[in-house]
Amino acid sequence: MDIEAIRKLSADDMTAVNELIYAELGSDVALIQQIAIYIVNSGGKRIRPMLTVLAAKAMNSSCDDHIKLAAIIEFIHTSTLLHDDVVDESALRRGRDTANAKFGNAASVLVGDFLYSRSFQLMTQLQNLRVMDILADATNVIAEGEVLQLINCNDPETDEKRYFEVIYCKTAKLFEAATRLAAVLSEHPEAIEQAMLDYGKYLGTAFQIMDDVLDYSAQASDMGKNMGDDLAEGKPTLPLIYAMSQANSEQRLLIEQAIRDGNGLQHLDAILEILKSTKALEYCHQRAQEEADKAIQALSIIEDSEYKDALKSLAIIAADRPS
Repeated sequence: MDIEAIRKLSADDMTAVNELIYAELGSDVALIQQIAIYIVNSGGKRIRPMLTVLAAKAMNSSCDDHIKLAAIIEFIHTSTLLHDDVVDESALRRGRDTANAKFGNAASVLVGDFLYSRSFQLMTQLQNLRVMDILADATNVIAEGEVLQLINCNDPETDEKRYFEVIYCKTAKLFEAATRLAAVLSEHPEAIEQAMLDYGKYLGTAFQIMDDVLDYSAQASDMGKNMGDDLAEGKPTLPLIYAMSQANSEQRLLIEQAIRDGNGLQHLDAILEILKSTKALEYCHQRAQEEADKAIQALSIIEDSEYKDALKSLAIIAADRPS
């Protein structure tokens, strides 16, 4: 199933999710609504809420609570984007000016807070303490992940263990919540809930690995990114971590200095050559494939359906994005 077929399968529910998102963006403070709509309209693929919709359908959900849950997931994700772009001093996301570049850092942070709090208002409407507990834990872990990433910035000693800890917290945790909660809402047994948790976790990990690969890919501009953004910010992502482990001393020193000094863009061509000679991007792709395979395996105990097929296809797509 390709991405268009998956979108078609989830289209009716995603229309309802989008309608709810826009309805809940309302505020008496005009700037809040202006910035919130700007970022929500910024070309995102709505992967996380779509995961919630597909997972709920795979769980044979008999009510519409998953619509509200999907909107909550998107609000949490969008708020993290607003905060991330301020921290990273990013000027471009998905091919458009970031909200902080357009409206300023202070407004972006505060609107991010608004979206966080709005998501919790929606949570209370579900009147399900387990849902609130899982989402409260997820938002806390995401915040920890952002701090861990900040600590790792400009630190060339960051290893794979620390890297995977960060991407679990900042990315995979919300994927995990998005799919796990579909089982919780449908009151499935613990084994099914664990399977959906594992699926989301492994899918999110594969997704983030390939997102980090994309930073060193010719297709970066096609995805609305600037090649080398992570390098310019001194982020030791998996491509650089693996390249340093395979490079000679001169090559390793160049990457270490680029990470430490945050001046990697002036050495981007040389570093791209190192990534090529060490087969770093191929290694990352392989790791993403392994995570996607684990995600697919996690679904083995789920009843067969077109929605399960869509979830499996998303895992394949996540690990096979342009590199």
